[in-house]
Amino acid sequence: MEEPGQIKRALIDASAGAISGAISRTVTSPLDVIKIRFQVQLEPTTQWALLRRDVYSPAKYTGMLQATKDIFREEGLPGFWRGNVPALLMVMPYTAIQFTVLHKLKTLASGSSKSEDHINISPYLSYASGALAGCAATVGSYPFDLLRTILASQGEPKVYPNMRSALVDILETRGIRGLYAGLTPTLVEIVPYAGLQFGTYDTFKRWTMAWNRYRSHYDTQAEDAISSFQLFLCGLAAGTCAKAVCHPLDVVKKRFQVEGLQRDPRYGLEWSNMLTEICMMPFDEFYMQKAGPVFTRALFRPL
Repeated sequence: MEEPGQIKRALIDASAGAISGAISRTVTSPLDVIKIRFQVQLEPTTQWALLRRDVYSPAKYTGMLQATKDIFREEGLPGFWRGNVPALLMVMPYTAIQFTVLHKLKTLASGSSKSEDHINISPYLSYASGALAGCAATVGSYPFDLLRTILASQGEPKVYPNMRSALVDILETRGIRGLYAGLTPTLVEIVPYAGLQFGTYDTFKRWTMAWNRYRSHYDTQAEDAISSFQLFLCGLAAGTCAKAVCHPLDVVKKRFQVEGLQRDPRYGLEWSNMLTEICMMPFDEFYMQKAGPVFTRALFRPL
């Protein structure tokens, strides 16, 4: 049974995570909007890709700087914060569920409710705990994620002026199931993503703590405790690794979320076929153009 102090600590961690998540979501919203615009457009972003894929209509967005200029010119500053309200509403249940489930699973795995003992569990259990916590948080907050993507992906003229109009249209045209469009590829994505994120984060923390102990052995002035900056670097590295591996699945998820809505491009019915097509894209077009905003945003949103 958990001690009251440990329960309080878990609640404080979840609250701190929700607040910091809301702040980081707001600060990085422009990068998020640019990322989503790249992910949902079908047209190639380079002239060479146009020729190779026998496509004659150039993409609306071809680079981060060009996309930033176009969004600002057509939509003004508010355009960079489209979908931020449902994103903020998503952060609270997502973070609360994720941290609560993660703490429970690590407590079961380590046999202790103390957070300092959780660092000693194996990387495999850490990966599994992160994956299961990510799945639970995704299911609990998915409708907000869907609404965020829909609002952020639309340009001018607007299809939906606000979150309420998008919600009403989805319920009227597709019912409750419409709020969970793309959930399957999302869960397929979140298992490796959350697992890698938390698994590699714990691994980097162990390596950093071992390095600090090594330094303190030879330098009496060096501290063996892990610093806030080192935690930041661990989170940055873990988030970047997870994004690099799982980005194709994130593109599939975003395209399924806008499928079937007004003024949407047609991507096809099978998410496995969509994933195959995305993975067949040239490296420079996919990772340098579509994934560019993702890795830039990772600099501002480590764990």
